[in-house]
Amino acid sequence: MVTRAVEDYLKAIYKLQRDGAPATTNAIAEVLGVRAASVTSMLKSLRHEGMADYTRYQGAYLTEKGLAEALRVIRRHRLIELYLNQYLDVPWDRVHDEAERLEHAITPYLEEHIDARLGYPGFDPHGAPIPSSTGTISERDLISLSELPPHIPSVVRNVPDDNPELLRLAAGLGLLPNVSVTVISRDPSDGSVEIISDSPTSPGTPRHVTHEVANGIFVNRP
Repeated sequence: MVTRAVEDYLKAIYKLQRDGAPATTNAIAEVLGVRAASVTSMLKSLRHEGMADYTRYQGAYLTEKGLAEALRVIRRHRLIELYLNQYLDVPWDRVHDEAERLEHAITPYLEEHIDARLGYPGFDPHGAPIPSSTGTISERDLISLSELPPHIPSVVRNVPDDNPELLRLAAGLGLLPNVSVTVISRDPSDGSVEIISDSPTSPGTPRHVTHEVANGIFVNRP
């Protein structure tokens, strides 16, 4: 049986190993807010269950079995986020925490009904891809807004869901998924950028974006 704790660990490992490096014990502990000793114990258990390749002092990768399970819980999480946002009007900066609780409770039956009601969506409210029921996921080649060269039009595709303050700031600037954006200047002293976008709140109006915020907003790579 895959418990809530196991699902949380699998999700954490999935996100941490995406740059090609293993998910280290300390990194997992920081993400989940648990002690390193607890992480070590769980990684040994995941290795025993065939869900992770774990080497002491090096870290862990998900096996094919572990990856499939991680994508199942990520699918539920992102479908719930979209449902809460679209049908219950839960703000996009709050749906993540609500989905964290609900993702462990819904059945596959309810999951598929939510998917159908939403029209089989490809992305959640923040622009993150929703894994399919067969475990495939559409990854896009993105860069942060802070890396976007000046005067090259692009489109906002993703604002990660785990930073409510960033989500509120991005929404205040009108930088939501599918909004067109162009960097018109960059301040080399602090990395901030001046942008224009086609956001309904301020179309064509120059807006100042700090480096911290621009670094957390992801757009199409030119």
